[in-house]
Amino acid sequence: MVVPSDGGTSYKTLAATETGMQLVIVSDTHIPSRASEIPQPFVERIQGADHVIHAGDFDSKGAVSNISNLATELTAVSGNMDPHVGFPRVVRTTLGSVEFVITHGIGPKHNHTQRVLQTVSEEANTDNPVGVTGHTHEVLDTKVDGIRLLNPGTATGAAPAKRKTMMTATVDAGKLTVSLHELE
Repeated sequence: MVVPSDGGTSYKTLAATETGMQLVIVSDTHIPSRASEIPQPFVERIQGADHVIHAGDFDSKGAVSNISNLATELTAVSGNMDPHVGFPRVVRTTLGSVEFVITHGIGPKHNHTQRVLQTVSEEANTDNPVGVTGHTHEVLDTKVDGIRLLNPGTATGAAPAKRKTMMTATVDAGKLTVSLHELE
């Protein structure tokens, strides 16, 4: 379990050298304000993963506890709805030789991607990092200026989303393969 050093905006570097890691990438679970639980098919994926990345907006300490209990390993950040969960705003971690910079992102939807790309660029230690973000509840998998940017959407279908989404990924020998999973 990854535990933040403080509840503020600290930055951490965590390293894992395993290859063939199975990851789950989730965000914006919003439990209990907008949903009561994570859908069972997503719970099963979380339980089966080697590592879970949560890009913020758990919404409660109870939601953090639930996901922490489901996950073998968890790396997480606070979102704008997480003033009391105790995770930092940005975390940098290396999983299976791929560097991830995780930040929820804040502010208006307009220019969200550009703000997240700037944060990832400033925090990354490698030339080809993967940025993971949330906040917009919209799925994104794109590459800009050498940065791959992922947004898994919302695992619970929290408004304004119209679907429940999450990502799984495999890191093998430095290569990242990502799949989107969607429920109505």
